[in-house]
Order: sequence, then C-alpha cells, then structure tokens
Amino acid sequence: MARNLIIVESPTKVKTIKKFLGSTYDVEASGGHVRDLPKSKLGVDTEADFEPHYITIRGKGDVLSTLRKKAKKADKIFLATDPDREGEAIAWHLKESMPAEQAKMSRITFNEITKTAVKASLKEPRALDMNLVDAQQARRILDRMVGYSISPLLWQKIKRGLSAGRVQSAALGMICEREAQIDAFEAQEYWTLDAEVIPEGSKKSISIRYQGKAPMETEADANALMEKLSGQEFVITEIRETPKTRKAPLPFTTSTLQQEASRVLNFSTQKTMRIAQQLYEGVDIKGSGTVGMITYLRTDSTRVAAEADAAARAYIKERYGEAYVGAVRGQAASGKERIQDAHEAIRPSDITRTPESVKDSLNRDQLRLYQLIWRRFAASRMAEVRYNSLAIKIMAAGEEFRTGADIQIFDGFRSVYESEDDKLDKKSSLTRLTEDTKLAFQAFDPKQHFTQPPAHFTEATLVRAMEEGGIGRPSTYAPTIGTLLGRHYITKEGRNLFVTDLGEAVNSIMQKYFNEVVDEGLTARMESTLDRVGEGQEEWREPLRKFYPRLMSAVEKAEKELEKVQICDEVSDEKCEVCGRNLVFKYGPHGKFLACPGFPECRFTKPWFEKTGAKCPKCGGDILVKKTKKGRRYYGCENNPECDYMSWQRPKTESETERE
Repeated sequence: MARNLIIVESPTKVKTIKKFLGSTYDVEASGGHVRDLPKSKLGVDTEADFEPHYITIRGKGDVLSTLRKKAKKADKIFLATDPDREGEAIAWHLKESMPAEQAKMSRITFNEITKTAVKASLKEPRALDMNLVDAQQARRILDRMVGYSISPLLWQKIKRGLSAGRVQSAALGMICEREAQIDAFEAQEYWTLDAEVIPEGSKKSISIRYQGKAPMETEADANALMEKLSGQEFVITEIRETPKTRKAPLPFTTSTLQQEASRVLNFSTQKTMRIAQQLYEGVDIKGSGTVGMITYLRTDSTRVAAEADAAARAYIKERYGEAYVGAVRGQAASGKERIQDAHEAIRPSDITRTPESVKDSLNRDQLRLYQLIWRRFAASRMAEVRYNSLAIKIMAAGEEFRTGADIQIFDGFRSVYESEDDKLDKKSSLTRLTEDTKLAFQAFDPKQHFTQPPAHFTEATLVRAMEEGGIGRPSTYAPTIGTLLGRHYITKEGRNLFVTDLGEAVNSIMQKYFNEVVDEGLTARMESTLDRVGEGQEEWREPLRKFYPRLMSAVEKAEKELEKVQICDEVSDEKCEVCGRNLVFKYGPHGKFLACPGFPECRFTKPWFEKTGAKCPKCGGDILVKKTKKGRRYYGCENNPECDYMSWQRPKTESETERE
C-alpha cells in the first residue's frame, strides 16, 4: 500500500509523475483550486480588516472527499502544485481543507516534470511559503473588490454581462489610447531618391540611396535634386568594412514565447499557453511513455540551471562542433525586479530530445511550439554570429548616396535559429567594389511616402507593452487578452486588435471615474506592492486598507453622476432575408453572428464568418474561417455547398504569395 501521497493540480501530471515513482507513492490531482471566494457575493468582510470567506468550489466536494480518504491513509503528504504564487495558494487551500492531516503535509516544487527533478524535490520538502500565499490572497481580493464594485455599475449604466478588472481595464486603456493616437495622426509627405548605377565590369546594377541632410518633402524637391544630378559623375569616396558580432538570443520567458509564437506560428497568446501547458505536463512519447517536454511555462526569468546549461553545451559540441559552443555570459539585466526569477527560462527538459526525434508523438501544433522552444534554447547556448558590415559612400555633385550590406562570416547560433532581425547576406556583389571602381549611371527611382501612424496593437505587441509597463505578470497576459476579446471590448482582425464601441464606452467610464484602476503607472506600482508582500516586506492587508476607501469613493461618485450609456449595434451591409432591413452584429455564446434589428417582430439570424482575404482556388469566392461541430478551425469557401473547397491550413493571400 502507498504510504506517501503526492497531490498535483492536473490529471495529466499524475500520469507523468507516476511513471517515475515506485509503489509506495500515490499521486492524485486536485484539478486546480478547491476553495475560492463565493461567486454570489464579495466574500470579503471589509469591516473586519478584509477577512476573506472561502468556500469549497462547486463540484469539488467529491475531489476533496477522495483526497481526504487518501490523506488519512498516508504517512506523508507532499503538496506538489505549480511553482508560483497561484500554486502556493492552491497548496495552502488544500492544507486548510484537510485540518486533521496537516501535520503530515509538506510542500515540494519542481521546475520540470522529469524523474531527476521530481525525485530531487522529494528530498527537499519545505513548509508552505505564507508570504507567497498572502501575495496571492491580496491580488485575489484586490481584483474581487474592483470587479464586484465596478461591474454592477457597468451593468446598470451600459448593459448586463460586462466586467471591470484591475489588469484588464489597464490593458483596455492602453489599446484605446493607441486607437486615439492613430485617429489623431496626420500623415506627412516625404520622398526618397534611389539611383541605379552599374559598376565597371559588371552587368548588374546596384541601388544607392540619397542621404542628403535636407529632407525631400515634395515631388518638386525630388525633381530639383534629379535635375541637379543629371549628367553628373557618381564616384565612390569611401568603403568601410567593420567586423561585427550578433549575440545569441536569450531563452524564452512567458512574454517572449508568446510574442515569438504569434510572429512565427500565428498563435494567439491563449493557444500558446494551452499548448505549452500540455508540453509541460507531459506527452506520451513512443518508447519513453509520458514525458514532461519543457520546463515551467510561467516565468519572467532567463536563468538556466547549471546542469541543463552543461548538457546543452555538450550536445552542441558533439553535433555542431567546438566552434559553435557559446561563451558563458552573465544574465542580462532586466531593469526591474523579477518576482519569478526563482524559475528558469522556458526550455526543453532534455536537449537531446530533438524535435525530429519526437515528431511522430506530438500533434502539429505541439511539434511547432516545441520546435520553437528547442531551437531558441539551443541557440542561446551557441556562439555568436560573426559578420562584416560593409558601408559604401558615393558622391555626385556634392550630394551623398550610400549603400551597404552585412556579410556573414560565421553562422553561429543562426545554424538553428533565426529571427527577422538576424537575417544577413551570405555573399554580396558589393564586396567586389573598390574606391577606384567606376560607376555608370543608369536611372533614378524617386518614391513618394507618407509617415505612418502608430501600429495597431497585436496580441504580441500588447503583451510586450504590458510587460514593459509592469502591467500584470506572466500568468495574466493571456487571460487578460482573452477576457477583453470575450467581453467584446476589443475585436481581432487578422493579427490586429481594434477597440469596439462597447470597449470605448467602458474605457471612457473607467478613465473618468476610476483613473486609479486603469492608470498604467499606478497599476504597475500595485504589482510592485504585491511583489513586496510575496517577499515578506509588507503585510498583505496594507494595500487593501489603502485602496478600498478610494475605490468606494469613486464608485459612489460614478453612481451619482453617470448617465445611462446607449451602445448601438454595428450595422452590416447584408440585408435581412425576411424584412429587408440591414442586419446588425450580435454576440452569443459561440461568438459573432448577424441578426435582424427588428427583433422580436423579426427573428431572422444568420452566421457570420471572418474573411481570410484569400480567394478560393476552385471558384474564386472568398475563403472564410469556419469551425467544425467539435470546435476545430478550418477554412472553407463562401459558396459552400456549391463549392466544396476546404483546408485545415490558413490559405495565403495574393500579397503574401507575392512577397514570397
């Protein structure tokens, strides 16, 4: 009979961990939190110094009953929930739910679900870190107070079903501010001038760009310059070749993984975290059983354990050669406190488990994300790229032109990983030029440009902005964006995020009456306060005592002053097939759809599908984003069922095909 009980959060972890341990260990899952504040009320006694009232989560009674029976029979109980604040809090709630067994309980954590890590953690059990528990309690109660105080006001003044949150409202404010900057932007005209010249002894022209100090603001400026240069000799006056290096990238943090997965794989932040969770908890690998593929996925640290670092360098030396092993370097300064630096960076649990060796055991999305993580980590342990930066200065009639190239000398980490910023020329015809090379003028190429407004946020750039501003923590980025999309405060078109009329209305109220909640600086300072609580430097109730009176004062003011806000439905170009009115966009449990504004007299509705921008290769119709009955996304023709075209892969638009 098992004498030791290990309690984890996820049933998937149970399968992975059981494989490592003998018959004296029983492993059970709590399924996440077992206690929480009640949904029906605030659940916090603000008159009794913010004492929380926790209850067993509905549906978790049977889980707790099973855990109590197992715990009663065990000699030792190890609480092995995730290695962060949330995991520490879940462990505490489990302990509080089983008071009779508390003397047998201890806490263990592991950054990766491997045999070595799990067994090592069992040798070093510890007491619960109540500072981390208190930090999570303070965060939970703060968020509960904001949500349960402001959300009813939004229901009353706008419509039911809305919500406000400390982090989500700050993020919404950032998106609205960016939209306002875009709307207020006034484009300025400017011109560039390239010249095509043919080097002596070559049949191929090279392009050189005008670098004059005076800006060309109009076509007349460009024409005047071309007239001045007409018939003039172009002379190479300087060639400078500078040896340079490009350092290997750091391994992934939660934020950088979400950004890169968005850029390279077109994954949403939620999809990235869902698949990373699967890889962390364990995947059934042929010949090895269930294996935890990566380290813990919620981290803002780039630190790597010495054992993993040594293993990676040994692997690189064996596979790529000594020259590809990177020099050991210190961790880059973050410029801010790293509350989750106790974790490692996100990396493969075993560097020798290459993407090629596991491709038959992972589904397509798992393989793509694992490949990204594996390559980034391998690259982080590799040698820097060496290249020569070639800069060529050319003069004509006293006017300066320039051209140049970065010529790769040694590929280093680029042999396994290359980002957009790492692209270099492997060879260039410019290397054959000397200061004596004659240039024959061929043609001018003037181009009109307009200054561009700030780019719309994408999920990736919003995560970066939240991280840089100290808004939220690694565990909150994806849920925050998911909530904003789910509440229809923002919408996603392609990769870009746009604020809706509803989002504008909510943000307007939040900015006017609850500036402290949405202000980026104040939100970031609150995160720092919670960090201090987690480090034992501040008592957990103190930020609540300071914040709650100000929040209540703002709520009272808003209730008195705020008028009801009318949000009109977005009107589409499509007509109702029953009464002929323009259909409007509505939102239901399954997303966006079209409905007749004449409801309840006219009840006509029809599904709405997002257009991809690509055309059907069979009939030329628009390709739409659709979902199967089980919720899997696919791409089909708008003319279905007459046209049966469908694809699981997103089709490329004409512009994307041309760029390739």
